[in-house]
This record gives sequence, C-alpha cells and structure tokens, in this order.
Amino acid sequence: MLQAKFSVEETQAQFLKNFKSYGFKDKSAMLRAAIEHFRKEKEQERLKKSADLYAEVYSEDEDLKELTEIAINGWPE
Repeated sequence: MLQAKFSVEETQAQFLKNFKSYGFKDKSAMLRAAIEHFRKEKEQERLKKSADLYAEVYSEDEDLKELTEIAINGWPE
C-alpha cells in the first residue's frame, strides 16, 4: 500500500481521532473508506449524467424509438 502525507483541518483531525468509535482499526482505514465512498459517489454521478444524456437523445430521436419498438416485438416476456 502506498503512503501519502496530507494536511487536515483541526476539526477533521478531531473527527479522525474517533476512528475506533466508527469501527475502523486506524485513521488510515477511516480515510481509505471515506475516499472510496467519495470515489463511488462521483462514479454514480457520472453514470447518472450519462444515463440522462442517453434518455435525452432517445426522447428526441424518433428513428431510435421505432428501432427499439421493432426490437421489442417478438422479445420473450
């Protein structure tokens, strides 16, 4: 595992001191979990934006709607 040095605000340092009460074995584990949570949140936002864009394109493209209907016909239920 790589190591990194960084600075935190005093309130953040105080929060990190409570790592055990949040179920973490150490401050690093708590920070890794927070970073992973943030990474997943950003990925979800990216996927939502992409899905919204596809939905917008689909709603404005009559040919695509027709093609979709053709593909759905005969699809097993």
